[in-house]
Amino acid sequence: MNLIIRDAVEADLPAIVEIYNATVPTRMVTAELEPTTVEARLPWFREHSPEQYPFWVAESEGRVIGWLDFKKFLPRSAYRGTAEISVYVDEEFRRRRVAQRLLEHAIGRAPSLGITALIGLVFGHNEPRIALSRARAWRRMADGWLQRKFKSDAYPDGVSAPADSRRIAEDPRQVFDVAS
Repeated sequence: MNLIIRDAVEADLPAIVEIYNATVPTRMVTAELEPTTVEARLPWFREHSPEQYPFWVAESEGRVIGWLDFKKFLPRSAYRGTAEISVYVDEEFRRRRVAQRLLEHAIGRAPSLGITALIGLVFGHNEPRIALSRARAWRRMADGWLQRKFKSDAYPDGVSAPADSRRIAEDPRQVFDVAS
């Protein structure tokens, strides 16, 4: 499959919302209970910027088949190098390494964005995402959290949440954290 990862533009928003809305009834990847609209998601979409919190789409043959976005994790300054990421793939294109390619792109680009850690919130029953995260060396942190940390000159051992916030789940399927 020919796959292009590029910055999302507003014209992509209907496809992005369609992919997102398809996950709502499954209760697999989002805590939303009702589908959303393009109009409702426009302010959220506009919060992203290619320089700091990018929003990328995966495109195949001119069709948006998946997306990944970065969000500010928490407003506290100690987390300024941490971003939360979300990844969604059109049901027709799942299990074709689209999410893997998007995550690899995010991991590769994160340091150039000033990001030292990536966090993903994942439901414990989302087995495909958990398997993908394990395969990509993400490490457990707490129920529903995935983290990928990066080493830098300023933080040679990587950066992660303070020790007191690292609750480890009893069920190993529920949380991860990544060392690089």
